[in-house]
Amino acid sequence: MLASTWDPEIVEEVGRAIGVEASYNGIDILLAPGLNIHRHPLCGRNFEYFSEDPLLSGLMAASYVMGVQSTGIIATPKHFVANDQEVNRYIIETVVSERALREIYLKPFEIVVKRASPGAIMTSYNKLNGKYTSQNPWLLEKILREEWGFRGIIMTDWGAGDNPVEQVNSGIDLIMPGGDTYYNRLLEGAKKGELDLKALDQRVERLIELINRITKTKDERRITSIDLSKHAEIAYKAASEGAVLLKNDLETLPLKEGMRIAIFGTGQFETLKSGMGSGHNHSRYTISIYEGLKSSGLIVDEEISNIYEKYVLEKKGKEYLEKLYKDEIYPERLSQDIVPEKLISRSADRNDVGIIVITRISGEGWNRKLAGGDFYLAYDERTLIEKVSREFRRRNKRVVAILNIAGPIEIYSWRDLVDAILLIWLPGQEAGRVIADLLLGRITPSGKLPITFPRDWSTTPVARNPECYPGTPPENPSRVIYCEDTYVEYRYYDTFGVEPAYEFGYGLSYMEFRYRDFNVKIAGDRIEVRFIIENAGKYPGREVAQIYIKGPGIILSRPEQELNGFKKTKLLKSGESEEIYITIDLKDLAIYHPDKKVWIVERGWYEVRVGASSRDIRLRERIYIDRELYYM
Repeated sequence: MLASTWDPEIVEEVGRAIGVEASYNGIDILLAPGLNIHRHPLCGRNFEYFSEDPLLSGLMAASYVMGVQSTGIIATPKHFVANDQEVNRYIIETVVSERALREIYLKPFEIVVKRASPGAIMTSYNKLNGKYTSQNPWLLEKILREEWGFRGIIMTDWGAGDNPVEQVNSGIDLIMPGGDTYYNRLLEGAKKGELDLKALDQRVERLIELINRITKTKDERRITSIDLSKHAEIAYKAASEGAVLLKNDLETLPLKEGMRIAIFGTGQFETLKSGMGSGHNHSRYTISIYEGLKSSGLIVDEEISNIYEKYVLEKKGKEYLEKLYKDEIYPERLSQDIVPEKLISRSADRNDVGIIVITRISGEGWNRKLAGGDFYLAYDERTLIEKVSREFRRRNKRVVAILNIAGPIEIYSWRDLVDAILLIWLPGQEAGRVIADLLLGRITPSGKLPITFPRDWSTTPVARNPECYPGTPPENPSRVIYCEDTYVEYRYYDTFGVEPAYEFGYGLSYMEFRYRDFNVKIAGDRIEVRFIIENAGKYPGREVAQIYIKGPGIILSRPEQELNGFKKTKLLKSGESEEIYITIDLKDLAIYHPDKKVWIVERGWYEVRVGASSRDIRLRERIYIDRELYYM
């Protein structure tokens, strides 16, 4: 949801609010953010991570870290590195080329280290090309400390790796969660001469420095009172900026106050604010979709909603909903097709719009499934959509789908059955209020997809080869090979001409934005890009302008295009325009040469593309770089 805002400022604001709450609760180190790449669309923790793109991931994470650390709390980017699925995460070996590792998977961590100076980094569970990441001196000492200049502490994930002596020798400062087993093994290693005592001293010095840093300033920076209502407004703002309008035929949205609506699906009561596991949040309250729409000025068909509420309560009890909104509780799937068809017919007569809620959860320790009810619709969901669509459209009424989901699902086969689709991800405690205000046009949707929605699972890059992804098959994998190399998600779709359902960067608005007056030039060691965006519609709104660059690909093959910059406009009134100015360092055009061990900016023509998504390019201009540039 945060990445879908494409707005570093709101992400920093969220981070700052989290830091304030951490300080108020006596917490010194926050084990977040997660910024692994959405390589596997069904990874159970993708809801915790930002994007399939390293630049977007890195910039969002850097803003998050700066926000948290502005309060004196230490942030911990994780999981370093290539922990991009949850299946067998404790032991699985990730096999990936050095080029793909540096250009895709290490890049977001490099950005956050250099831009935000996090106080800590957490390693991942997996092995990387044969070695556990927490026991890999090339990764921890050479890359993280020598090349990037990281000065904070490096900690393990809980119970990661298999050799604490090797972990300390390799660069780990803090083994978590600790205990006598680790202590005794380190003591034994010291006696046998296996433990590098000079390295041990260095690790201890870093921890003492950290402890002193925390304790000396704790009383000064400790926050003793907070305004949680203000934080709720920040959550509301972030969710409203991150919602993505995927479809809006015949100007179905926005709705008008006083319209009669029928809400179908248990998700109107089982509204999901967050995912499961370490990324779960414990909010004071959660406004459900039903509550939000009922209090919005829309007239809710109580007969339909009462059927779903009664069904949920009979199956799970009243305490279930209370726990779902506040605590970590798994929402077991219920049938959605429970309203008799004759009632759907009557509802279509008396209501203006049918709204169908689809929910999906995911969490730590497991990947989502392809089966119906997860990536694909369950039979009862498909049947419900067909019935509602048939009855409402027969009467020239509109149908809207709300996606309260943790990651991509298959939409392509059923999207023609509905007139509008609003993607709200897992939007936090203000969910229902945000959705109501979006549907009514009090807020104009401005979110853009940070991850591709495929037409079908078979079209995804990880599905091309069984070894490319763990899960099915094999059932119990010991390794995963990143066969697609640097062609991750949109880089794959755009390069090989594979049509997605909704492309990276996609997102509609309630109005049209026009792009004009494009100017690109090379000025010293950077590219300067200028253009104007104008709101040509009748509603106020914001647009995310995205810059993609196509390189020569002569020395080494490279994707069709890659994201190299973006900017979200201010709120533009009807007819108002804004000049966008973005600079791109030439070194950010570099590809990594694994044999020469250098980053190279090729000599040749580069096409600079500006668009509303990776497939909706509005402006193009070519520039020529007249010499090769090398960076270590």
